[in-house]
Amino acid sequence: MARIGTIAAVGAATLLAAVAAWEGTRPPAALLRPPGAGEPARFDARCIKCGRCLEACPYQAIHVAPLAAGVAAGTPAVDARAQACRLCPDFPCIAACPTGALAPVEGRAAAAMGTARIDEGLCLSFKGMRCEVCYRACPLIDDAITIDYRPREGDAIHAVFAPVVHEGRCAGCGLCEQRCPVSDPRPAIEVVPTGFA
Repeated sequence: MARIGTIAAVGAATLLAAVAAWEGTRPPAALLRPPGAGEPARFDARCIKCGRCLEACPYQAIHVAPLAAGVAAGTPAVDARAQACRLCPDFPCIAACPTGALAPVEGRAAAAMGTARIDEGLCLSFKGMRCEVCYRACPLIDDAITIDYRPREGDAIHAVFAPVVHEGRCAGCGLCEQRCPVSDPRPAIEVVPTGFA
């Protein structure tokens, strides 16, 4: 009997640790969904929490939203900072979805997971350092993210190599967020999920 109590205590501690880790990220209402999820209301009406998209993801980028996500607990979500979506050309997650909650998309650019946003106050490039990590990590380089070469204020010799995210072209995969070298207090670039702009 004592052994069952110990197992239950360890399980509860593990669950509480997972909830605590999740609470430091996006608010539950703003979960980053897999490719093809589209608008939250449409996705929520069709997702049956079967987990097939999780099993199909070759990069293990899709996880189950934890209890801290409230009614969204158990639905598929992507934590871009931990493991971003790689926008697989054949979208195995979409192919595995039995209900159409993840709708087919025409190419990687149409994944419509969200849009990356840059915090210029945190971005190394805007501080005058040449970073370009988000730009180079983008699978839609020179389309979703470009570099704006501009003179540095008060400096006629040096330039700022500022990343620019183009809304409507960004698939929201989160590779830029995952690779951003800034982490204090958060990445300088983060994906705002579709429907939460």
